[in-house]
Amino acid sequence: MKHLNITIYGKVQGVSFRITTKAVANQLGVTGFVKNQADGSVYVEAEGQDFELDNFVDWCNEGPEGAQVEKVEIFHGELQNYRNFEIAKR
Repeated sequence: MKHLNITIYGKVQGVSFRITTKAVANQLGVTGFVKNQADGSVYVEAEGQDFELDNFVDWCNEGPEGAQVEKVEIFHGELQNYRNFEIAKR
């Protein structure tokens, strides 16, 4: 298991990014959360196995239809042992 802190920049708010991220995470078995940031980016903490996280990060680089992902920053963090994947409030 590993933990990733992911920040996604571009046109990523107002395009169903959070709800689609939750659906993709649930499908892949990734746990954590997603939330909008005040600067217009989307922040994700994701935990899972390498294969699932690789697929999840690939999806984050694309986003849902209508999104225009310009940049994705990824940092490794400490495991939080999330039980599921949630949409967090600011």
